[in-house]
Amino acid sequence: MRTALVAGGALALTALAGCSHQDAPSYQGYVEGEFVYLSSSQAGTLTQLAVTRGQTVGSGISVFTLESGSETAALNQARQQLASARAQLHDIQTGKRPVEIDVTKAQLAQASANARKAALQLTRDEAQFSAGGISRAQLDDSRANAESTAAQVRELSLQIDVARLPGRQQQISAQSAQVEAAQAAVAQAQWKLDQKQVTAPAQGRVYDTLFRVGEWVAAGSPVVQMLPPQNVKVRFFVPETVAGALQPGRALTIHCDGCAADVSAKITYVSNEAEYTPPVIYSNERRSKLVYLVEAHPAVADAEKLRPGQPVAVMLQ
Repeated sequence: MRTALVAGGALALTALAGCSHQDAPSYQGYVEGEFVYLSSSQAGTLTQLAVTRGQTVGSGISVFTLESGSETAALNQARQQLASARAQLHDIQTGKRPVEIDVTKAQLAQASANARKAALQLTRDEAQFSAGGISRAQLDDSRANAESTAAQVRELSLQIDVARLPGRQQQISAQSAQVEAAQAAVAQAQWKLDQKQVTAPAQGRVYDTLFRVGEWVAAGSPVVQMLPPQNVKVRFFVPETVAGALQPGRALTIHCDGCAADVSAKITYVSNEAEYTPPVIYSNERRSKLVYLVEAHPAVADAEKLRPGQPVAVMLQ
């Protein structure tokens, strides 16, 4: 009898312990992906599609390319215009060419010789006039010729000095503005050309391709749909009694059918508004129907295990 009572007591304690143990509650949810739609700001024919559906690509990898003949020609034209503007600015800053200055120097040498000849002739004519050998009119002509040739020498000397000077500051400023405008045109043409080749902004999986090679792609039309792992999240709903205790950063475990192991995640968002609740006054009996949206992001390394639309069970830690 004593043995039977002890055994019965042990069984009762075991049953009581089993009844007191409760599994951690789980909440139903689903996986959602914030897709990135890759497009170009420029229109053109699709000439190369470098990815396929289901492929994982790295950051900076070329995804697709559009025809760029017009943009390449525009860039070459802008570069030539920039080179021309820079050459004109350099010409203004340096003055005339040495050859042009040499021509003026030769003209100055000729004028100097004429001026010396005119000065000698004036000296002889003055002596002749004093002796009564020539008229005053002839002396006046000799004096005028000497003054004219001397003035021509001074003019050519000044022309050489001016030829060595750079352009006026206003001309240099205006041409410098032309150079800056040409540089901006090159940058704009280069940007438009770069837009014809689109690369992946981050590592991720290609979920769909929306055009085929040879098709015309309008500006802004998505060509590739991809999902970076950091854009994978889980959405689930918890009752009102649980929502108040949840904060961003709290850890949880995600269980999905077919997964080799559960996936860890952290809460990143807790809604402040109830879902699926009509805007009426509710009674205490209906408060259990209030649920709040919660979002959680798994680690980037674990995000590859989840698929958008996949149902999951979430256990809070």
